[in-house]
Amino acid sequence: MTVQWVTPDEQPWVARWGSLAVALLVTAPVLAPGFVLVGDMVFVPQQDLDRDALGLAGGLPRAVPADAVTALVTAVVPGDLVQKLVLVGIVLTAVLGAARLVPPGPDGRRGVAAAAAGLAYGWSPYLGERLLMGHWSLLLAYAALPWVVRAALRLRAGDPGALPRLVLTLAPAALTPTGALLAGGVALVVVGRHRAAGPVAAGVVLLSLPWVLAGLLHPGGGGSDGAGVDAFAARAEGWGGTLVSLLGTGGIWNADAVPGSRTSVLLPVVTLLLVGLAAWGWRTPGALRGPGGRLVLLGAGGLLLALAGTVPGARELLRLVVEDVPGGGLLRDGQKWVAWWALPLALGVGLAARRAAQLRLGLPVGHAVLARVLVAAALLLPVVAVPDLAWGVGGRLQPVEYPADWSAVREAVAADDGPGDVLVLPFSAVRAFGWNDDRPQLDPAPRWLPRTTLVSDLLVVDGRAVDGDDARARAAAAVAGDPAALARLGVGWVLVERGTPGAATPAGLAGLDRVVDGEWLQLLRVPDAQEPPAPATSRLVAVVAGHLLAGGSVIVSWLWLAGSAVTVSLRQRHPGKRYR
Repeated sequence: MTVQWVTPDEQPWVARWGSLAVALLVTAPVLAPGFVLVGDMVFVPQQDLDRDALGLAGGLPRAVPADAVTALVTAVVPGDLVQKLVLVGIVLTAVLGAARLVPPGPDGRRGVAAAAAGLAYGWSPYLGERLLMGHWSLLLAYAALPWVVRAALRLRAGDPGALPRLVLTLAPAALTPTGALLAGGVALVVVGRHRAAGPVAAGVVLLSLPWVLAGLLHPGGGGSDGAGVDAFAARAEGWGGTLVSLLGTGGIWNADAVPGSRTSVLLPVVTLLLVGLAAWGWRTPGALRGPGGRLVLLGAGGLLLALAGTVPGARELLRLVVEDVPGGGLLRDGQKWVAWWALPLALGVGLAARRAAQLRLGLPVGHAVLARVLVAAALLLPVVAVPDLAWGVGGRLQPVEYPADWSAVREAVAADDGPGDVLVLPFSAVRAFGWNDDRPQLDPAPRWLPRTTLVSDLLVVDGRAVDGDDARARAAAAVAGDPAALARLGVGWVLVERGTPGAATPAGLAGLDRVVDGEWLQLLRVPDAQEPPAPATSRLVAVVAGHLLAGGSVIVSWLWLAGSAVTVSLRQRHPGKRYR
């Protein structure tokens, strides 16, 4: 693979409009008024830049710096609009990025190769399943990967401004720890043993500082529960087994997050045809040289990581890493790493479409029909693999409005200047509110309320419990029926959420003042609450510095490119003319 892969397209608007059409077809229901609340995807009208957002609360920094960035953005733009822009942008940039990464043909156009690669990458089981899981920040990284490849290729070629451009393409991926590793791995693999590898590694580390420092300085250490390896292991979708599911970029651990079409008896056949087509595409002369071959190897590594939780021996080793190595918990959901495989799979499908289109021109009529069939297969197989990705993954992404109780609770908590964090009951990690059609979702309270919120982070997957990381939240839940004990722990409020499964409110809270008593929420005031424990000064300074350094690197990169663009524009002016 050479820099010809990033040659400008003679007709760029074809891919742009096509990518927008695909994005709207996938996300159309999301554009209705309200918020899509499903799985981990919980947006609120305005999120606060508090300890939770910075990664200074009790749990490990899994949403750092995504929460901090969301807080800054929603201070200016309403949260529902931010969510809609993010979801449409994910699909659009995924399709367009893969479409622009395949090489142009002799006529300077990417044509059918771009369409095939874009569909294989942006219309994929990976994207559909992660949407149903609510993993929007991970999907930002997924959408950024083709653009990271383009920027890294330009850096390897020595293009001016390539390094700041690479930093800006890495930044959306670095909103989540896994995303930073996915994008950083791709960038380093593409650059290879080039002198730019050092600056690339430094840029990835700099952008990762918020979650790295927050994790390393977490009071409980950076280890996680090894039971998560079994709970989050990849699973088979159909009779083809786990490997075939992963080859098709599916295989997520949560059966409830699988589009209905993935149970089709033809699915393994469709997957193997798609993989075979991609393999034929990669046989294009010169495609596997240099960075191209390394991308394929990285994709194979992603498959091995995804399989590790299902293979005896590798599974036990993975448990040790998750339990004893800080940050090792990032490996327990192995199917995430299939993103490394999805990119070469899509590029191979695009190359196959190009090969078939070129072969058709010089073949007899009978053989030309076969070439046309291959082109059609490259365009249709990705859609056949998950047809119900359309219309919000078969209508499962539907916006709803928050009940007015949420605004009332936020205002009440914000108006009080007394000490105390908020304990949320029922004490369980997953909610299923009646007003959200009983869809499983994370609790919105940590993002809605302007105070540190204590919620459960214990997960139960297929009957297996996976312990969380927030010891203080567990301690508060253990004495939830004793207001005096809660006050000593620094809990000043108890928020009772109604219309969702969970244990009944402890009888000991019955005598507390009801500040808000609505249909869906009840806010109770705990008297005489002590000041909650504050993070150690060294931890606070280090984590805030990490955020500032990461944000500063993005700002400097943008200013560098903006300044370069102005300089180039000035140099292009004719010296004998005056411009007004």
